Amino acid sequence: MKEILILYYSLHGSVKQLAQHMAHGVESVPGISARVRTVPKVMTESDAPARLVPDTGAPFASHQDLRECIGLAVGSPTRFGNMSAAMKHFWDGTSGLWLNGDLIDKPACVFTSTASLHGGQETTLMSMMTPLLHHGMVIVGLPYSNPELNLTRSGGTPYGATHWSGADGRLPITDEERKLAFAQGKRLAEIAARLST
Repeated sequence: MKEILILYYSLHGSVKQLAQHMAHGVESVPGISARVRTVPKVMTESDAPARLVPDTGAPFASHQDLRECIGLAVGSPTRFGNMSAAMKHFWDGTSGLWLNGDLIDKPACVFTSTASLHGGQETTLMSMMTPLLHHGMVIVGLPYSNPELNLTRSGGTPYGATHWSGADGRLPITDEERKLAFAQGKRLAEIAARLST
C-alpha cells in the first residue's frame, strides 16, 4: 500500500489532533495509508538528554520515512510566526536527501496551530514550505472549493489547515478546522496517487 507521511511536532496536542484529522483524510482515498511520525523536542544544554524513542504517541521520523512516502504533510505549532525549533532542526538534517534528490516531485502540504488568532498562522505555513521547495517538492494547498474557508472564524487558510488553540492551548478544534484538515489530507493523497503512477 502507498503511504503519505504525516510529520508533525506538537507540544500541547493541537497539532497532533490536526495530524490525526489529516490522516483520516489521507486514508479516505483507496489504496493510500497514513504513516504518522513526530520529531523530538530540541533540548537545551541544561535539560536532560532527549529520549531516543518517545514515551507515547507516534514514533520519531527517520529519513527512510521520507524516502518511502509518496507524499508528505508537515505540521508544527507557530513560534513567533515560524515553525518550531524541533521541526526546523529536523529539516536542517536532511541535506543528504537533498543531495540525492529523494523528495523531488513528491507532493507536500503544511499545517499549524497558534495560541492567538493573528499569531502568524500564514507565515508559519510559508516557513514550512521553504525547505520543501528546496527539496523540489510540489506544494498542495487548500482551494476555496472547500466552503469552510469562507465560513471559519478560527483557523483555516488556502496555504494549509490551521487551528486557533487560545492562549492556554485549550480551545477545541472547530468543525470547520476538522473538515479542512480532512480535506487537505484527502487532496494530498489523491494528488500523490496520481503523481506516483
